Amino acid sequence: MQPSKKSIVLRETTITKTMIQRILLLAFLLVSSLSWAQDQDDADYIEFNDRKNVVHGVYLGLTTYFGEIDGKDTYIGGLKVAYVANRKFEVGFVGNFLYSEQDNPRTINEDLIAAYGGLHIEPILFSESMVNLSFPVLIGAGGVGYFGNNFDDPIDDNIDEDEIDAIFVFEPGMSVLFNVSRYVQLEAGIKYRFSNKLDLDLNPLDRINGFSGGFGVKIGVFNMGRNRYKKHLDDEQ
Repeated sequence: MQPSKKSIVLRETTITKTMIQRILLLAFLLVSSLSWAQDQDDADYIEFNDRKNVVHGVYLGLTTYFGEIDGKDTYIGGLKVAYVANRKFEVGFVGNFLYSEQDNPRTINEDLIAAYGGLHIEPILFSESMVNLSFPVLIGAGGVGYFGNNFDDPIDDNIDEDEIDAIFVFEPGMSVLFNVSRYVQLEAGIKYRFSNKLDLDLNPLDRINGFSGGFGVKIGVFNMGRNRYKKHLDDEQ
C-alpha cells in the first residue's frame, strides 16, 4: 500500500506544476494581448489627432497702436472679438478709438477724434509653431470730427461745433503672434489705414490715412476641442 501512496503523491505534484505552467502561459498571453491592443489604440489615437482633429478657438483682444496722420501724433486703442478656425484663420469684429493731435489752427479744440469698427479677418501662417505670422484686415465704418470746436471767427454762423463726418475704413496689416499658452496670445504688428475723403467744415485734412504700429493681447481659448493628451505627447517628443 505504501508504494501506491507514493504514486498518488507524485501524480498530484505533477498535476500541480502543469496547472501553474498553464496559468502562467495564459497570463503571459493575456498581458501580451492587452499590451498589443493598447499600442494599437495609442497609434490610432495619435494619427487621429495629427490628421483629422480640427481646433477651434474664441478670444477677446485688446490692442494699442501709435502712428501718424498728416505728420501728427496719433493714438489708437482697440477691442476685438474673434473666432479662430483651426489656428489658421480668424474672423470677428473690431472696434477702434482714434485720437490725433492735429493742432487745427481754426479751432480751440485742436484734436481730431474718431471711432470706427467692422469686420476683422486674419489669415495665419506657421500656425503649428510657437510664433506665427498673420495678415489682419479691418473693413468697416465710423465717425470722425472735432468735438466741441468753439470755432474762432467762423465764416458761417451755422457751423455745428460738434460736426461729425461718416468715414469708411480699410486697414490691412501684418502681425507676429506669440503663443504664450492655451489661453493667452501676444501680438505685435504694423497697419496702414485707408479712409474715404472727409467733409468737415474748416478741416485741413482730406483723409485719416496713415501708418501705425503697436501690440496687443488676446485672452480666450485657442484650442477648444483639441485633445490635451495629444498635445502632451507632442511636447514630450
